Amino acid sequence: MFKAKIISSLQKCFIGDDPESKPALGSLTAYKNEKAAFQLCYRMEGVPSQFRGFAAIDVVSDVPLSVRTVEQVPVLMPVFPTMCDDDYLSKTPGFYPDLLLPLHHGGTAVPVCEEETRCLWFEAVPGKNGFTSGEHEIKLNHSLGGEALFTGSLTITVIDAELPPSVLLYTQWFHCDCLASYYNVPVFSEKHWKIIENYARCAAENGMTMILTPVFTPPLDTHIGGERATVQLVEVKVTDGGYEFGFKKLKRWIRMCHRVGIYNFEISHLFTQWGAAHAPKIVADVGGVEKQIFGWDTDSRGEEYRGFLAAFIPALLGFLRSEGVDKNCRFHVSDEPSAQQLSVYREAKKGISELLRGYPIMDALSSIEYYRDGVVEHPIPACDHIEPFYEAGVPDLWTYYCCGQHTGVPNRFIAMPSYRTRIIGFLFYKYDVKGFLQWGYNFYNNAGSYDPINPYISSACDYFGQAGDAFSVWPAQDGTPYESIRIRAFAEALDDLRALRLCESIYGREYTVKLLEEGLERPLKFADYPRCEGYILKTREKIDRAVAAGLKK
Repeated sequence: MFKAKIISSLQKCFIGDDPESKPALGSLTAYKNEKAAFQLCYRMEGVPSQFRGFAAIDVVSDVPLSVRTVEQVPVLMPVFPTMCDDDYLSKTPGFYPDLLLPLHHGGTAVPVCEEETRCLWFEAVPGKNGFTSGEHEIKLNHSLGGEALFTGSLTITVIDAELPPSVLLYTQWFHCDCLASYYNVPVFSEKHWKIIENYARCAAENGMTMILTPVFTPPLDTHIGGERATVQLVEVKVTDGGYEFGFKKLKRWIRMCHRVGIYNFEISHLFTQWGAAHAPKIVADVGGVEKQIFGWDTDSRGEEYRGFLAAFIPALLGFLRSEGVDKNCRFHVSDEPSAQQLSVYREAKKGISELLRGYPIMDALSSIEYYRDGVVEHPIPACDHIEPFYEAGVPDLWTYYCCGQHTGVPNRFIAMPSYRTRIIGFLFYKYDVKGFLQWGYNFYNNAGSYDPINPYISSACDYFGQAGDAFSVWPAQDGTPYESIRIRAFAEALDDLRALRLCESIYGREYTVKLLEEGLERPLKFADYPRCEGYILKTREKIDRAVAAGLKK
C-alpha cells in the first residue's frame, strides 16, 4: 500500500508519521521573483523485495522546479529538558527531518523504504526573467517498477509583480575557521577561499545581507585562555614607530562578497565576548616572525591595546572608504555583555567611540540599562527581551536569538515546528525591525571551541545548545553547503516580510498591520502569536490577494 500527499513547506514529517494525518496543500501564491516550496509526503507499506531502493518521480510543470529529499538527522539533545515550552515537535532524542539533499541517479530516482515515511522537497525557482504571471499547474506522478503509485497536482498562482529588494540587515555569523577545520584545508588557501565563497553564496541566496568580517580572529565562543584558528584578514606589522597594516586579504574578501551579492559588513568584535575584558587574538609580523601580540593576557583598558586601536581604526576606515564600503559597515565592542559588566564595557566603548564617530557601533545585549545610560546607541536585544527596547522607541531596532531563546518566542531549532521559524517575518514587520542577528550559520565546534565536531553526528555540538542552534547549513563533501529545512523556512519568512512591504506601498502601514492581525484575539507579539501553520499560509494568501487587487486599480 502506498500513501502520499502534497503538503506545505511548513510541515516536518517523521519516519513514523502517517501521510494521511497531514493537511493537504492544493495551491500556493508567489511573486515573479520568489521561490515557492512544497513537499510530497509518502509512505510505502509492503514493498516487494525487487522494488526496494528507488522509485521514479515524474514532474510535469511549466515552471522550473528543483527536487530534493528531506533526510532525517540524529538529534541527541532536541531541547534543554528543564528550559522549554510545549511548542516543540518532540522533546525526545531521535531522528528528525532537516537535511535537504539532491536526488540520486541524475535527479530522477527517489528513495523508498518499507514502513518509513519520507518527503520530497519541491521548489519552483524563478529563472533570469522570473515566472510568468498567472496560474501554473504542477503534476506529480510517482511510480515503482512501472506501476503508478500516486498522481497529484498543485496550482501556483504567480502575481504580476516582483517582491521588492530586502531592506533588512540580516547576519548569521560566518565562521571561516570551522570551514578550514571541517574540510582540512589551510586557512585562506585557494581551496579555503573557494569553500568560503560557496558558503557565502548560499547565505546570500537565503536572504543574508550582512556578513561577519574577521578583520581579526573573532573573539567568540572561545574558552578563556584558549584560541580558535587564526582567520585574520588584516596583516599587521610591528615597526619601530608603531604599526603598519595590510589589507590585501580584506580587499579580496570584499570583492568575493560583492560577487555573491552581500554588500554589508559586520566588523568582528574589538574586545572579547561577555564583557569586553580582553583583546581579541591578534597576530603580527614582529621582526620577520609571526607572533601573537594581543589576546587573553591583554587588559582591554591597557595603554598598549588602546594605542594599537588608535592606529588601526583610522587605517581600517581609510581602506574601507577607498573601497567605497565604509558606510555599509557596522562595528562591535563585545558580544552579550551582562548588566554586571556595564562599567568594563563602558570603558572599552569609550576608548573607540571617537575613533568610530559617525559609524554605528552595535552589540547583542538584553539589559536595557546599556541603552538608557547612553552606553549603546544601537542595542540588539534578544527577541524575548525586545519589549522594553521597543517601548523605549529605540531607532532602527534590531533583534537576535540564540540558544537562550527556547521558550515562548520564535527560533530555528530542529525540534521546533517550522511555523515557529517562519512567523518571524510577520513579527519583523509588526515591530518594524531593521536588522536581525543569529550567531550560527556554520559553527562546527563544541562549547568554548575546545574541539571541532561532526555536525552529522553531533547536531547539538556536544550538548552545547539545542540541536540546530549552531548551524543552518550542513557541509557537503565537495566544499559546498547543503541547505536545511530551517534555513529555507527563515528565507520564506524574509519573503513574507518583503510581501508585507509591497502591500504597505499600496495601502499604507495601518491597513497592512490590520490585515496581519485580522481575526486574532490579541495583537501579534514575539511571545504571543498563533501556533499553527494555517495562520501563516492564510495570512500570506490574504496579503497576496490584496496586492494583486491593488495592482489592478
